[in-house]
Amino acid sequence: MLIIGPPGSGKGTQAERISERLGVVAISTGDIFRANVKGGTPLGIEARKYMDVGDFVPDSVTNEMVRSRLSQDDVETGFLLDGYPRTEAQVDYLDEILANGDQKLEVVLQLTADDDELVHRLLGRARETGSSDDNEAVIRHRLDLYHEQTEAVVAKYAERGILTRVDGIGGVDEVTDRVMMAVDNQKKVTVAN
Repeated sequence: MLIIGPPGSGKGTQAERISERLGVVAISTGDIFRANVKGGTPLGIEARKYMDVGDFVPDSVTNEMVRSRLSQDDVETGFLLDGYPRTEAQVDYLDEILANGDQKLEVVLQLTADDDELVHRLLGRARETGSSDDNEAVIRHRLDLYHEQTEAVVAKYAERGILTRVDGIGGVDEVTDRVMMAVDNQKKVTVAN
């Protein structure tokens, strides 16, 4: 399963909740990036250059990090991938990884939210955490990149009939209820096909 949504849409929170309820591991590309950056790996050093200015990490770096993570034992019974794929090329790369492991995607969940609401949320988060890299210009740049690059990804999964959209605005529990209902409905559709 994949969860897709703009920065600040609550993907991480919802991914944790879905993971707990379905008993699958949640894999965040942000966590993968941070672990590589903190560990000072060659991929982490390269990723840091892009992350510091709010740009997406290039496919070549991201793909290798994801391939490595998806080769671990805890994904054998399923997983929820958060933050990947973000480009059509990454969709193709993920298809290849999954095919090699004899797996396929059942559900792609897209959280939706208004950009102004997201900017408000992310600025609040930056104030709480004291994060210097999240100012309005960087946040709007990240949102623009998200919309520009992920539109084609969302369209591709919609064509496959495995995309379901959920409104990400509201209380955490309210959004979780909507998410779980959407996941259950999509899984029924996928099984029927």
